[in-house]
Amino acid sequence: MKKTALHHIHEELGAKMVPFAGYDMPVSYAGIKAEHLAVRSSVGVFDVSHMGEFIVRGKEALDLVQWVSSNDASRLEMGDVQYSCLPNEEGGIIDDFLVYRLGEDQCAAGEQAFMLVVNASNMKKDWDWLQSQNRFDCELIDISDKTTLLAVQGPKAAEALQSLTEIALGEMKYYSFQKGKFAGLENVLVSATGYTGAGGFEIYIRNEDAEALWTAIFEAGAAYDIQPVGLGARDSLRLEMGYCLYGNDIDDTTSPIAAGLGWITKLQKGDFVGKEKIAAVKENKPTEKLYGLVMEGKRPARQGYLVYSVEGEEIGRITSGGPSPSLGKSIALAYIQSNWAKKDTEVLVEIRGKRFAAKLQRPPFWKG
Repeated sequence: MKKTALHHIHEELGAKMVPFAGYDMPVSYAGIKAEHLAVRSSVGVFDVSHMGEFIVRGKEALDLVQWVSSNDASRLEMGDVQYSCLPNEEGGIIDDFLVYRLGEDQCAAGEQAFMLVVNASNMKKDWDWLQSQNRFDCELIDISDKTTLLAVQGPKAAEALQSLTEIALGEMKYYSFQKGKFAGLENVLVSATGYTGAGGFEIYIRNEDAEALWTAIFEAGAAYDIQPVGLGARDSLRLEMGYCLYGNDIDDTTSPIAAGLGWITKLQKGDFVGKEKIAAVKENKPTEKLYGLVMEGKRPARQGYLVYSVEGEEIGRITSGGPSPSLGKSIALAYIQSNWAKKDTEVLVEIRGKRFAAKLQRPPFWKG
């Protein structure tokens, strides 16, 4: 199993380590609920260095990005970030990912450069796919194994980090990034992005600087009771926001239209992989939609559980589910037959042979 540059620190902190996407990763330190609530109320730090980072650079870098992605990267100015997905030829989703429009310092005159940040579990699949689609005048560079990524998330993240940089963190717009000096380190990429819905930043650095950055962040954030946070709370935080998790809520067979990702699928732009298949789903309406539900009791609905109408008709299946520490309820995402996918519809979730009441709700479940 691979290890991130901070693996030894996680062990020293007593983190519970688990295999994830080929890495030995911290799932929790003080406990998932405590870490979750720390991020919602103050600030927490995630080591998410297992994510993949690919550079696309060259005269036709934009052409490749436009061809393989569902969103419209031509709208990006330097310093912008965009959420998108990689469709396959059948209109399914190879992966969801972020596109960073890099500055001129990353390429030669007349060239463009982008950074694609992909899911760890899909790194090789994505890399092979991008290589197979690259008929353009540009090169692909995999910097994943050289890069450490820390996500500092929570409403007090800007205050906790501001002493470490001259970048005006509190003034950064959502889904933008800047490069500059951070914690005494040069050329650090600071991005106003995250997977928690709590605000904050994602910070990209070289592996050799990882420990120095981690230490500086925790020293600067001590007054804000900054906490290390594992993948367990990352999952519960994203679930409260209704954010898709690849392998659970979306996969190679999922249409972005059914998954509620029509907003990152720009059919009006030029041609791209899978466009006709996705357009057909949109025109004919998807037979099912990804929707949220809230259990009436605290019994959690888990992936794979079936959803029924109150009359007993099977109408859906759970893709992600678990307790919501912020709400004190159990919540879930499920693919529900489109004619049933309406707010406040009462449904039943089958758990170990018994059916329990729930109500459909459009995410996000937590609104701050």
